[in-house]
Amino acid sequence: MLFNSADFMIFFPIVVLIYFVVPKKIRYIWLLIASYYFYMSWNVKYALLMVASTGITWLGALLVERQKGAGRRKLLLTGTLLGNLSILFFFKYFGFFWSNLARVLGIFHIQLAGNPFSFLLPVGISFYTFQTLGYVIDVYRGNIETEKNPLRYALFVSFFPQLVAGPIERSGRLMGQLRDIHRAALWNYDRVASGLMQMLWGLFQKMVIADRLSIFVDAVFKYPQAMGTVETVLGAAAFSVQIYCDFAGYSCIAIGAARVMGIELMENFNTPYFACNIADFWRRWHISLSTWLRDYLYIPLGGSRCGRIKKYCNLMITFLFSGLWHGASWTYVIWGGLHGLYQILGDLLRPVRQWIIEKCGIKTQVISYRVGQMLVVFALTGFAWIFFRAESVRQAGYYVKQMFTHWNPWVLFDGTIYGYGLDQRETHILLVALLALLLVDLLQYFKKMELGRFLLEQNLWFRWSVLILLVIGVLVYGEYGIKFSSGQFIYFAF
Repeated sequence: MLFNSADFMIFFPIVVLIYFVVPKKIRYIWLLIASYYFYMSWNVKYALLMVASTGITWLGALLVERQKGAGRRKLLLTGTLLGNLSILFFFKYFGFFWSNLARVLGIFHIQLAGNPFSFLLPVGISFYTFQTLGYVIDVYRGNIETEKNPLRYALFVSFFPQLVAGPIERSGRLMGQLRDIHRAALWNYDRVASGLMQMLWGLFQKMVIADRLSIFVDAVFKYPQAMGTVETVLGAAAFSVQIYCDFAGYSCIAIGAARVMGIELMENFNTPYFACNIADFWRRWHISLSTWLRDYLYIPLGGSRCGRIKKYCNLMITFLFSGLWHGASWTYVIWGGLHGLYQILGDLLRPVRQWIIEKCGIKTQVISYRVGQMLVVFALTGFAWIFFRAESVRQAGYYVKQMFTHWNPWVLFDGTIYGYGLDQRETHILLVALLALLLVDLLQYFKKMELGRFLLEQNLWFRWSVLILLVIGVLVYGEYGIKFSSGQFIYFAF
């Protein structure tokens, strides 16, 4: 069930209405039922995997908490983590492992039969797996107490707004809210209104911007060998904005839907393309994942509290792991490796940058310098996104080659650029929508406030003018219909 589907437009109001009228003590049970129905709308059988993950980590955390000996606690923690990760490995990474093993053995003329297991990737498995792993680790560290109620813990794992694509919530934040859900106010106008407005903005990002950009992106990436510099540069830039609006749009809908029911999810995006360097980009992009990797992988490895070489190794391991988390393909590993390399080179070249700034008298406290930093970050991340989007390393290689060897500026003026799915009218619609995106991101950047809460502070005429424009944008200019296949949100595949 997609957030941008008619099914969800029926499902969500029914869930909220019943949530408001059922006895307070069983609210969490109703949300648990709704969450499993939401997940089973994709595949009923794969709900069993979520049940298994829930059961392993709930029982494992209880055993870890009850043990007094450090050795036994660590052994139980390791067993619980491995048991949970084995499900993720089998359903997401076994095929990748098997195909690479076959290639290696082929060098020694040892033939390996094809993958004996072939499964459709369970939606959201990486997200709920990481959420449950974080819970067990938090219990082991003594940061939280175990949840004794298995149904409430099952809701923590399966809460439908953030189930299939995050944010990856922390147990200390979400579990506490679920425990107090019976105390939450039934109705709060500001809370419900800001949540619904945030959902509307998310739908606009997804349906008007991301899905429109996907038409051009798909055309360019389908046959990169036939493209020139202009198409490939624009394709990489378009995908950079597409994946941002697609994933940030999902996060907005998830955060807004949860807020309507009185639950606050963590912020997942904070104007990432306004970042001044790659490290800053990762403080703003997919915040729930980047902070998870920092707290549960990078810092335990030693973080930056060690020598420079060890610090760089920790960075690279973390980002390679991040790439592999996104998908079982070398393209994702390369994408993660590029981001790790960017950060290492940025740290190594800091003295050189400072020397150039001093020698050339470059002003660093002016807007032109800041804009320059943002453009560099956008270019670096855009280049890395090529590998993320490409279907294979070979396709990415063709794409990069065409980008730097086939200069063709004339396609911008002879109408060729309109032959990749977006005609002149559609391009103009896209440009207006991108202007709206820029204004909202500037609002968030300078006012530190999301659109829903900002509109609540405005006069009624202004608020409703914006809302009407957004509704018209989604209904009239959103990409949907019989001839258009919106598909799912990009991050559903991870």
